[in-house]
Amino acid sequence: MDVLPKLRSIQLNRLQSRRTRLTRRWLAVGLLVLGALLLVHPGFARGAPTVLAAHDLPSGAVLRAADLRLAELPGEARPAGVLSTLDAVDGRLLAGAVRAGEPLTDVRLATVPAPDDPGTATVPVRLADVAVAELLQPGRRVDVIAAPEPGAPASVLAGGATVVTVGHPESATPKGPLVLLRLPEAVATQVAAISLERPVTVTLR
Repeated sequence: MDVLPKLRSIQLNRLQSRRTRLTRRWLAVGLLVLGALLLVHPGFARGAPTVLAAHDLPSGAVLRAADLRLAELPGEARPAGVLSTLDAVDGRLLAGAVRAGEPLTDVRLATVPAPDDPGTATVPVRLADVAVAELLQPGRRVDVIAAPEPGAPASVLAGGATVVTVGHPESATPKGPLVLLRLPEAVATQVAAISLERPVTVTLR
């Protein structure tokens, strides 16, 4: 009378053992496939290196190592034109403000002449109209205009100057924010001198 239950128990144990072996085999096959994918496509699991802002950065900031960090993001999370090495952005100017953790793309970097670019100089000027200064961003091309005064009509001081950076408006200074312009050395001295004597503004290109 006890033989039948024992046989059933043995059959059940064999069935469970077979299922366990099959499960282990499928797990082994899955691990082999995953390993093969990782060998063929290393970025399958880790993603690709992406440059992120380490903290909030203002427009016109000069990027340094402490301002940036690298993270590995999957392809669908990486915007077009995103930068993947810190060397590509070190020392560059931001064309617009970014938030902490935001991926940096090529359009976020201002295209301005290098400080040691021969034949050019950086000139600080204060714009007469604060509203005009708010329209500027690093890399923008502008023409520098001296406002008219008695005995001195309005005149173009320099054409095609490049905005390097724009300072914050200073409430204590009636002349408006300080703007750094990169322009040819031939006219840099003239612009600097006249901007001290007459109100200066810019026209946008």
